Amino acid sequence: MRGSSLAPAEAAAPSDDAFLGGRLQLLQPRRGYRAGSDAMLLAATLAARPGERVLDAGAGVGAVALALARRLEGIVVDALELQPELAALAAENARRNGLEDRVHAVAGDLSSPPDAVARRQYAHVVSNPPYHEALAGRPAPDAGRALARSERGLGLGSWIGCCLKRLAAGGTLTLVQRADRLGEILAALAPAAGGIVVFPLWPAAARPAERIIVGAVKGSRAPLRLAAGLVLHHADGRYTEAAEAVLRHGAPLALHRESA
Repeated sequence: MRGSSLAPAEAAAPSDDAFLGGRLQLLQPRRGYRAGSDAMLLAATLAARPGERVLDAGAGVGAVALALARRLEGIVVDALELQPELAALAAENARRNGLEDRVHAVAGDLSSPPDAVARRQYAHVVSNPPYHEALAGRPAPDAGRALARSERGLGLGSWIGCCLKRLAAGGTLTLVQRADRLGEILAALAPAAGGIVVFPLWPAAARPAERIIVGAVKGSRAPLRLAAGLVLHHADGRYTEAAEAVLRHGAPLALHRESA
């Protein structure tokens, strides 16, 4: 087995990573699940108004929550994370970015959230649910990464149901997920939400989408809409100009319609 090139102390210390062109700095574990472009793309889809409260379900180190607060003035985000050590990093990241007054890290289980979350009905819920089904594929060697990436007792349908439970009527749920799980997502949304938008994230032109962003409105009867989506990379691997605008400069991605 190939060993790590990092000294033990260095490997244990979190990395300090820049997002949104340096406007957001995140401490996150060097090993295990790490935030990336999916988090920034998800945050770019929300058009919350000042004074609205947002729940980030499965927040990790707070990447989505903090990107939302950086992009949208006047909103408050509760960042709910199951793993206490990641919730602690999310709280530290909020302080480091001067957003602790608007991003509140909460350690707890989405299926049975603490009172700070359970007593609220949110205008918006955003989420990056675990991408992999329980027992699917090879387990990640890092326990934290395995917990973040794979379902443990709460399948995707149940995860979505818990998110919908936290939403006020007319509120939006927006999540990023693997494209091949779209059927599960639609089945979970159908009883309680409409105005569904499927936004493909194309890895490159003429290649199948691997990730999708899906938005829905609780209680809406509006029909499903397939959006044009976003092409992420040129043939040479560089980000497209449209992707750069979102990931580096904080440009929005239009998803929900005001009339939904």
